[in-house]
Amino acid sequence: MRYERRGRGEGRGERRGFVRGFPPKPVEIGKEYDVEIEETSRRGEGITRIKGLVTFVPNTKPGDHVRIRITRISRRFAEAEVVGKAEEAAEEAEAAEEAEAAEEAEAAEEAEEEGEAEAA
Repeated sequence: MRYERRGRGEGRGERRGFVRGFPPKPVEIGKEYDVEIEETSRRGEGITRIKGLVTFVPNTKPGDHVRIRITRISRRFAEAEVVGKAEEAAEEAEAAEEAEAAEEAEAAEEAEEEGEAEAA
């Protein structure tokens, strides 16, 4: 007994279902990006995501803010090398240091004023 196939086509080798390709990559080889390392891979490399694309960065650890250059792009991930510290992170660190210095200066002035008030 032979059954008829219901469906779209009757030929063999026809693909069924949704065939998903890989979207265009959000990065380019040689371009530089400021990123924050989010995780560590099994191989010990830092992992960051650039617009959803997993990027492996050697010699980094989670929490690092670095500037990277893309060296290789694969179908599912990219690899990069560290170029230097991220400019944003450097500026944030400088701003934090300045704020901390200003707070210390204010605390010192308040201590002097309290000392003068107690002496009077």
